[in-house]
Amino acid sequence: MSKLYIGLMSGTSADGIDAALVEFDSTRRPAYTIKAAVDCPYKPEFRHQLLDIALNNECSKMQIGTVSAQLADLFAEAVNQLLKSENLTASAITAIGSHGHTIDHAPNNPLPYTLQITDHARLTEKTGITTVCDFRSRDIAAGGQGAPLVPAFHRWLFAQNSDNRPKGQAIINIGGISNITLLEAGLGYDCGPGNCLMDHWHYIHTTENFDYAGETARKGRLLTNLLESMLAEPYFSIPAPKSTGREYFNQQWLEPFLIGQDYLWQDVAHTLTALTAHIITNQLKAHHCKSAFICGGGSHNQLLIEMIEQQSDTNTIITTTHDLGIDPDWMEAAAFAWLAQQTLEGLPGNLPSATGASGYRVLGAIYPV
Repeated sequence: MSKLYIGLMSGTSADGIDAALVEFDSTRRPAYTIKAAVDCPYKPEFRHQLLDIALNNECSKMQIGTVSAQLADLFAEAVNQLLKSENLTASAITAIGSHGHTIDHAPNNPLPYTLQITDHARLTEKTGITTVCDFRSRDIAAGGQGAPLVPAFHRWLFAQNSDNRPKGQAIINIGGISNITLLEAGLGYDCGPGNCLMDHWHYIHTTENFDYAGETARKGRLLTNLLESMLAEPYFSIPAPKSTGREYFNQQWLEPFLIGQDYLWQDVAHTLTALTAHIITNQLKAHHCKSAFICGGGSHNQLLIEMIEQQSDTNTIITTTHDLGIDPDWMEAAAFAWLAQQTLEGLPGNLPSATGASGYRVLGAIYPV
């Protein structure tokens, strides 16, 4: 029997909420259908609050608590918008799978932790739907990175769309951070910056959240010395499993590289785009990938995609997850709908080969309706 779930994602870019209504039915193949999806952008003031909490170690407990409650209300609005658009009642939905919003991620601390905010009890009350959340902490408790979690969904997804073994194939998610899933090997990890540095640099010079299609960056030139200096960042050579976030790759990380550089700001925008492209293609080459399916907001950055195509091996096919039957914009939201289903069915949601956990675990906390 089919069941409906709603997946909610607020990612590193902190630009808004992605919400996807997903139907799962194990009697069909593929066993999922994305019935509807909505993108709910954050208002500038709220986005600034989210970024401030993520980057400011001195933010107050009141600030965190207030923003967490506000975020729950925005999540509820996204859920209710989906229900209204599909003429559904809350009782039609089995559960919400919510990532929350990451404000700190420290899996390599002596006492590892990860922090995602949202008042999920409030979300359950506001929607009348069971909510599954806090997916990352159990994996960390089991010795894993707690991220990325989507590789487990990627492997399941590919199995739904192909009768062949996924030889040499990868999924690249380009959100605030870029991550890769090597489908055949069952590996996945964060490569490094995706859109976060590009978006931040564009914002401080234009007050626009992102450089749509990379048109501003296209006006700049490549600063070879800057690119080479940034590519020497130690994180890029650390073996997997590994994960990172905005708490590491931010303005403070970028500033030392700019000292002594002679540039226009568009040149830096161009070079940051090239940085993300190199980070991704270096991984594709290292693992001899024959094809890569791209998803996430970065899939709309035409300059970035062109750079990835140009820097990849000539026999590597670069496409999007449309070819896997899923819109690149809704991959992560759909993943958290799937993770909620895994939790409620008592099935593991992590991929230990990706996160480094000591074994498979049922993830998440449940707030019953």
